[in-house]
Amino acid sequence: MSPLRWLLTQRVRLAQELLETSDLSVEQIASRTGMGTATTLRRHFHHQLGVPPETYRRTFRP
Repeated sequence: MSPLRWLLTQRVRLAQELLETSDLSVEQIASRTGMGTATTLRRHFHHQLGVPPETYRRTFRP
């Protein structure tokens, strides 16, 4: 695994935790995880997990 891939994986894992446990917006989570923008977070999150962040959150916080 390349260093960049590892870093992106860690950022998505942190985003997962924040989506599960907080009411932060996707934009705020993108900023806190170092993804920069919500668009970037959505792209990497969907690529790694197969669902967008909003759908993932609804699984834990209906």
